[in-house]
Amino acid sequence: MKRIFGLAIVALSLLPMAPAGVSSAEAASYKTGHSDPSGLYEIDPDHTSVTFTVGHAGVATAVGRFDSIKGHYRLDPGKTDVLIEIATKSIDTNQVLRDKDLRGPDFFDAKTFPTIRFVATRYKKTGRNSGILSGTLTIHGKTRPLSLRVHEVGAADVSALPKPWGGYLTGYDAEGSLSRSAFGITTYPGMIGDKVQLYISVEGIRVKK
Repeated sequence: MKRIFGLAIVALSLLPMAPAGVSSAEAASYKTGHSDPSGLYEIDPDHTSVTFTVGHAGVATAVGRFDSIKGHYRLDPGKTDVLIEIATKSIDTNQVLRDKDLRGPDFFDAKTFPTIRFVATRYKKTGRNSGILSGTLTIHGKTRPLSLRVHEVGAADVSALPKPWGGYLTGYDAEGSLSRSAFGITTYPGMIGDKVQLYISVEGIRVKK
């Protein structure tokens, strides 16, 4: 079983796709407003992804994701409040036996540590649409500092969308890296890389100004 796994601690990579019936040219012409994106947002799990990549056997990159995500965020100056909670058992690397291994005690130990949590209280703008989000990541019962490079994708009032999606929405892409051994996950050090690249694409609906 562990041999089948030979890669897993991670994964990533979701390519943005145009909605059904919309050409890529049309999608590229979408316009978004940027009036005042301040406020508290509830994460929309249907339009949010957490993916990751990790080296495999020194010759390739393994990709995976987590399918159950919830939380909230506020990136107002001086009022940063971010919480992202991920169900550990929702890991998905597109291989049933490998995923079972990853949920087990040699890796994430989902029964003992059911939640992966990212908490942040500092966001520093580095450009018009970019910034650094600093916080802590808890995996496998261990909490370590983590900084994410953030790209502000857009903000717009799209109340015309049907519930539960309509309202004032914002979206962000973020990425960072971590050492899996820093979280006590050290199985197969010669087969699985230690550095994990993390990618988060989040969309939220404003619930409080």
